Amino acid sequence: MQAITVRDRDAGIAGLSLTDLPVPQAVQNDVLVRVHAAGFTRGELDWSATWADRAGRDRTPSVPGHELSGVVVELGFGTTGLSVGQRVFGMADWFRDGSLAEYTAVEARNLAPLPADVDHTVAAALPISGLTAWQGLFDHGRLATGETVLVHGAAGGVGSIAVQLAREVGARVIGTGRGSDRDRAVALGVETFVDLETEKLEDVGEVDVVFDVIGGDILDRSAALVRAGGTLVTIAMPPTVRPADGRAVFFVVEPDRARLADLATRLSDGRLKPVIGAVRPLAEAPAALAPGKRTPGKTIIRVTES
Repeated sequence: MQAITVRDRDAGIAGLSLTDLPVPQAVQNDVLVRVHAAGFTRGELDWSATWADRAGRDRTPSVPGHELSGVVVELGFGTTGLSVGQRVFGMADWFRDGSLAEYTAVEARNLAPLPADVDHTVAAALPISGLTAWQGLFDHGRLATGETVLVHGAAGGVGSIAVQLAREVGARVIGTGRGSDRDRAVALGVETFVDLETEKLEDVGEVDVVFDVIGGDILDRSAALVRAGGTLVTIAMPPTVRPADGRAVFFVVEPDRARLADLATRLSDGRLKPVIGAVRPLAEAPAALAPGKRTPGKTIIRVTES
């Protein structure tokens, strides 16, 4: 099979290349998926799991990408809940070869059935962003109807999903980002938008939940905006400044088949729309993922034509 691999940690995205690899085996509780579309998280080449397995052993050349949508072609021993020929989407394990390949082996519990009316390129944009947004807002942030949430990076991959989910439960949403993101964020459901380059963050007042994807100074300054009993949630870095009378949570997204299925239903009925930018073939993945001009939406790699 063909796959995008990385061998040199110091090379960064420039080290991505199209390679021929053996088709992986579906071991116990796995499924082998023919990948139709895949997503890549910028920054994953800095993760230790990209370069070593859970025992710390080098596993290069490794295949990056941890979001996928495709079709099950083989079941591993003991696998239940999915069947050969079934459309699925979900997350590949951090410590195993990922989704920028024609085939990938994935634990069945990390995948959910994909409705027939949802395109693979749309589904591939959702697993990490969708689960991160849900877990940040509701599992950790405990956001409820009528509350106010401040979403940093409101027009980005995670932020755009968070805005839509928060609005669906009846929360008031304040969003931040660059000035060029304003119209897109408002269209998603942001009531008030703050341009972090030209406007004062502190003018938003107190909020029940802050959902941060930026870190650094923005994260530190956001702690003071959390009202008593509220929560500061971040995926960027462990917070060093905490709310005076509230909670601070740093988390890493976890697979969740039931929640993926719930998000897929929202995709199917039009309640949720991932922001997708370029869609490029597998051979163009290194160029598509290279640093360059900032474009709205998530880049999706179309691995196999549907």
